[in-house]
Amino acid sequence: MDESTNRPRSISAADFHRGPGVADWRVTATGPHAVFTATSLAHAARLVEPIVAAAERFGVLPDVDVRPEAVVVRIPYRGPEGIPAAAPDFAAAVSRAAAELKLTPDPSRAQSIGIYVATHSRTDVRPFFEAALGYEAFGDTDAVDPLRCGPQLAFNPIAGDVPARGRTHLDVFVPADQARARVEAALAAGGRLADDSHAPDWWSLASPDNHGVDIAAWTDTDG
Repeated sequence: MDESTNRPRSISAADFHRGPGVADWRVTATGPHAVFTATSLAHAARLVEPIVAAAERFGVLPDVDVRPEAVVVRIPYRGPEGIPAAAPDFAAAVSRAAAELKLTPDPSRAQSIGIYVATHSRTDVRPFFEAALGYEAFGDTDAVDPLRCGPQLAFNPIAGDVPARGRTHLDVFVPADQARARVEAALAAGGRLADDSHAPDWWSLASPDNHGVDIAAWTDTDG
């Protein structure tokens, strides 16, 4: 029998975290995400075969980044549906394999970066950015690197602004249990707290020269 029989097609971040064996994983804006540190490139590469086996078993399509320092495994959003229902089982299988290979999980290093391009409400700049970056449309408002290597772009109209001026900021999506520490580190490095009215979902910070960065944790707890 197919292991996915009678399962919903997608689940929330909170549902994912309720799955057994997923303590190594966190959900960022691009989906469930784990980092396993390694002692060498050869050590890291040993995890690839078990990842492929788990992907085939559970019908999950992961992204795998193998570096001498670590293996980064993501279960990326490939559409608006959300996290695949089989993701917790896949994640648990990968974590078991990593433990057997003595690869150490480090959830504090899980993160994803988004660029929010704020534009005049009557200007459609997405085609320009897609062409310039080689990106493709994702949903109604975003654009993504087809290989999911670069940061995701979101285009947010601003009403009542000046047509010739665009305002852009970075979103840094981190695990919920790491967000406050990341905010405090940024403030200690010279940043300014611009708005904490949405905390602990996200904090809006400004750099010393007033560039905007949001530290966001809501993707890891969204229910």
